[in-house]
Amino acid sequence: MMFNHTKKVLLASALSSLMLVSMPAKSAEFINILTGGTTGIYYPLGVTLAKVYGDHIPGARTQVQATKASVENLNLLEQGKGELAFSLGDSVKLAWEGDEEAGFKKPLKKLRGIAAVYPNYVQIVAAKSSGIQSLKDLKGKSVSVGAPKSGTEINARAIFEAAGMGYKDLSKTEYLPYAESVELMKNRQIDATLQSAGLGVASLKDLSTSMDVNMVAVPADIVAKVGAPYIAATIPANTYKGQDKDVPTAAIVNFLVTRADVSDETAYQMTKLLWDNLPALRTAHKAAEAMKLENALQGMPVPLHPGAAKFYREKGLLK
Repeated sequence: MMFNHTKKVLLASALSSLMLVSMPAKSAEFINILTGGTTGIYYPLGVTLAKVYGDHIPGARTQVQATKASVENLNLLEQGKGELAFSLGDSVKLAWEGDEEAGFKKPLKKLRGIAAVYPNYVQIVAAKSSGIQSLKDLKGKSVSVGAPKSGTEINARAIFEAAGMGYKDLSKTEYLPYAESVELMKNRQIDATLQSAGLGVASLKDLSTSMDVNMVAVPADIVAKVGAPYIAATIPANTYKGQDKDVPTAAIVNFLVTRADVSDETAYQMTKLLWDNLPALRTAHKAAEAMKLENALQGMPVPLHPGAAKFYREKGLLK
């Protein structure tokens, strides 16, 4: 009896091993989604995508990683430490070119495009008590410009340069993510924060309900000096508490990017499920209301992943 039982155990073990060996590769698919700070917009959208992919890609295991956003995300992708990343369009362009000053030591040639998603708006918010009402009023003031070499910080440098100023003109420059910047403002330790994000970002909603603030305009002529991929845009009145007027500013399109060695099937599924689940993304954050399939390829700074291209051909956006 013991001998028969042992044979059965060994047979079951052997069959189990064979099943593991013969399982298709996609059953072990791992998708790490690189986002940004937890109070930004990339993060809730990334959480939603992780659930969608986990629910609809057979055998997929998903993870959402909070990061310093654009620049870090692109470098992590190039290193094979992520499968999908959010990033600002200018960061993607600079990564492809290998702009060392922007945080890319060499051209990141493994990057491949998935989709243009929604625009980020440069949002400069100052404590009302600081007296800051315009860009020139930032001179001599303390400002947080985003995490070091983040997409936001790249935006800050571009806007300041076009306005004929730089960090040297500030009394103090802080390089902090959104939530930390807001905390410093609440504690009266800095005068203003520049945040590049979708409209209604949680950090600025929190700030505007906690203290009186001014939204600082970025005039259209300044945006024109910066040039593409920046475009003139408007922060609509009442986006934040106490903001009773439209505020002109600059906008930059965000992209979802993958890497060349992600399988064509996974890239196809990530692209298809992205556009098939817009309602869920819009529930996660109102910024996704600006996402439109017809704009998915506009201004793409890197080559499309073949898997994404297959989806867009099916939709008639590519021939």
